[in-house]
Amino acid sequence: MSSFTGRTVPGRTDHVVVVGAGLAGLSAALHLLGAGREVTVVERDAHPGGRAGRLDLDGYRVDTGPTVLTMPELVEDALGAVGESMADCLDLLPVRPAYRARFADGSSIDVHHEAEAMEAEVRRVAGPREAEGYRRLRDWLTELYRVERDTFIGANFDSPLDLAGSSLAKLAALRGFGRLGPSVGRFVRDERLRRIFSFQSLYAGVAPRRALAAYAVIAYMDTVNGVHFPRGGMRALPDALAGAATRAGARFRYDTSVAWLERIGSRVTAVRTTQGERIPCDAVVLTPDLPAAYQMLGHAPRRPRPVRWSPSAVVLHAGTDRTWRELGHHTIFFGDAWDRTFDEVIGEGRLMSDPSLLVSRPTATDPSLAPEGRHLHYVLAPCPNLATGSLDWQRIGPAYRDELVRTLEARGLTGFGDSVEMERLVTPEDWAAMGLAAGTPFSAAHTVGQTGPFRPRNLLRGVDNAVLAGCGTTPGVGVPPVLISGKIAAQRIAGDGLGRRRVSGGTPVSAHPTG
Repeated sequence: MSSFTGRTVPGRTDHVVVVGAGLAGLSAALHLLGAGREVTVVERDAHPGGRAGRLDLDGYRVDTGPTVLTMPELVEDALGAVGESMADCLDLLPVRPAYRARFADGSSIDVHHEAEAMEAEVRRVAGPREAEGYRRLRDWLTELYRVERDTFIGANFDSPLDLAGSSLAKLAALRGFGRLGPSVGRFVRDERLRRIFSFQSLYAGVAPRRALAAYAVIAYMDTVNGVHFPRGGMRALPDALAGAATRAGARFRYDTSVAWLERIGSRVTAVRTTQGERIPCDAVVLTPDLPAAYQMLGHAPRRPRPVRWSPSAVVLHAGTDRTWRELGHHTIFFGDAWDRTFDEVIGEGRLMSDPSLLVSRPTATDPSLAPEGRHLHYVLAPCPNLATGSLDWQRIGPAYRDELVRTLEARGLTGFGDSVEMERLVTPEDWAAMGLAAGTPFSAAHTVGQTGPFRPRNLLRGVDNAVLAGCGTTPGVGVPPVLISGKIAAQRIAGDGLGRRRVSGGTPVSAHPTG
């Protein structure tokens, strides 16, 4: 591990309170424990996970947040900080294909992370020239990730100048500061392939034609590195991380909400809970969404422009008495419209007139998540956030649910509506009730002005010993970035000490290699 030269929390940092047991908080806790810090985690829910939530209804075990795991080496890194191994904590199942893409013309493409399998699939649907273009695209994605991994994705920024130097030149040479859609189009001409390798930008809050090409690394994570699913559902991931943290000495306070932070001058000295408890601390890591974290601190950074929030999503969780052979673990139903969809959701604050939908079927990989003979489906429809669209979700939510069902039936899932025996609908108003800004689970958008060194930083001037973590700060949205966010937040506290890990009950030993 290279020496850390950025700003760190001054003064004592022996006892750190982590607010929030989501993936960012758990990652921070593990890396801090590995650096010899005493850690207390305060979580308002009865279990770990945060946005990686859970819902148990009528024998169905529903994941309410992320639906797959990419970049599992980041989980290995966090567990390795306390001398544990992912193989001992999680049973990861490969998802093959990574996802299936279905198009308005009736065609279908299976997306494989293995180079040979994907090249063969591209040749089948689009011919040899596109297959050769895919190979070059794959090489570009891999090189882009290699350049960005440590200096752009996994870095703490104190100033935009921190990006200067050879890494900036390499990223520029790879056209990372161009636009995502046209960059993918340099390699593949088939419109279906362009969508497959660029749609991910929607979850980063930007249309492909406007997103930085640097965000093609999101496509790298699933189309090159591969997709996995933990046996027992995504909830198994926070359970594993929290279990390792507990065994390493962390204290967890579940069902405990933070009322305020006690401060003396520029330092937080204690966390006060709504139960009246005072937890003294030398430093604090805050993982709630940005506005909630700023409110706790009584301090918000000055920005030239207000934070722009990503689009939101309507999610229908459905337990059914049947499934459909058209579905993989993940299936994306692309509508005929493309640019118009982004204009409607992001720019105009309107619902999609020609929806593109993600349908996840976790029981394809782990049938134990539903009663015997039953199936679990998760239907996600991107939609405007509450700051962009003034939609009355209490009124239109049920009607939009019915519209989504009709859309799926028209695209091949005949009888979907009649098959549903358990359901739960989540709208932007529900996300807002969970404390998520603008009613979006995807936090701050990855616009040019909210990317890299311009993203809301994890250290705030005027508060010496508070560090932010989570998808609203560096590096951004998604399970891998959030795990990294926890690590680099811990780095702000432990500095070079983060390079040491300890075996449970033992003394620090040499650094665990990262992926």
